[in-house]
Amino acid sequence: MDLTFKGEAVSTVGEPVIVGDQFPDFVVKNKDGKNVKLKELLDKPLLISVVPDINTSVCSLQTKRFNTEVDGHSEINFVTISTNTIEQQSKWCAAEDVENMQMLSDVDKDFGRNSNLLIPTMGILARSVWVVDVNKQVIYSEIMDEQTDEPTYDKVLDQLDQMS
Repeated sequence: MDLTFKGEAVSTVGEPVIVGDQFPDFVVKNKDGKNVKLKELLDKPLLISVVPDINTSVCSLQTKRFNTEVDGHSEINFVTISTNTIEQQSKWCAAEDVENMQMLSDVDKDFGRNSNLLIPTMGILARSVWVVDVNKQVIYSEIMDEQTDEPTYDKVLDQLDQMS
């Protein structure tokens, strides 16, 4: 998929799934370094916020906004995935006073390759937002054409409200 990063052309490793498709299986690492698989996150619908680098301003804004907004939605699971190391994610959470959000590291790029969201030339994931139901079906997705743009929060939050 062709995108831009600060106006420069970049591409993902392939075409990501679309609404109606099954989200591909993946393995990422939690803050304790343990492997987490997609199926382990699907005891209820899942919001996946994907950010290129948690230590940049737009990624930080996106993560904090979803963390605040999703607090009122106990009927869903919420994760943020980036290629940052567990240590980088932990430092960010400590600096931003974020305790409850589940940050997952795709340092091994398994999520990025399987979801076709990896931008290989930069070693980062394409900024995107996904809502996946308990059967792995994608019911909402937004992939930012320009990677420095924030997602359309109202649209995904409306989707979550419809599910509750």
